[in-house]
Parts: sequence; C-alpha cells; structure tokens
Amino acid sequence: MKSPAKRNMIDLYFSDARAKLIDIAAFLDRAEKNKSTNDFRCQSFKTALKCLDGKDRTKNVLLALSDPSTELIPKATTKSASGAWPGNSANNDSLAVCRTLEIVARKSSN
Repeated sequence: MKSPAKRNMIDLYFSDARAKLIDIAAFLDRAEKNKSTNDFRCQSFKTALKCLDGKDRTKNVLLALSDPSTELIPKATTKSASGAWPGNSANNDSLAVCRTLEIVARKSSN
C-alpha cells in the first residue's frame, strides 16, 4: 500500500498532468495537420518530449529548449522569445541529445 504522502501527491496532481498531456497531444496533432512539424519549435518540442524518458527530466527538457550559447548577441533580431532554440532542431538524433544532456547533468551534480 502506498504511503499517504505518495497517494496524496498523485491525487493532487494527476488530473492536471493528464490534461496537460492531452493538450500536448492536441498541439502535435494540429501541427501535423497544418504541416508545421518541420518548424524548429516543433522539432525542439519533440526532442524535449524524448527527454521525459530518463533521469533529470525537468533539467533536460529545459536544456533541450534552451540556447546553449554563452556569448551575447550584438542586437536582438526579434521583439520576443520563441521558446526554443533553432540550433537544436539541426540535430535529428533527439535521443542522443537527451543522453548527452543526462551526462552533462550528472557531471554538473558531482
């Protein structure tokens, strides 16, 4: 039998997580129907989803969507953030990206 704390966590958060998962599925269906799956944001999103199958999920999802560069750009090219970095979509092996992120996360926590 699960401890009350574990049961309570599931009771509190499962419905919300379930709704978000359905929203993600609907987003991907709409992107596919609209033939927008080659957009770098969709590609980065799919890479981030693959990072859910492993350790340090939250950190790896954030890293999969983040710009890893450390140099500042001289001038902004847009007025808003896109929520994903175009450079991540160039790597077609998203599972390799997640594995690399896991290794980096492990090294940085030691």
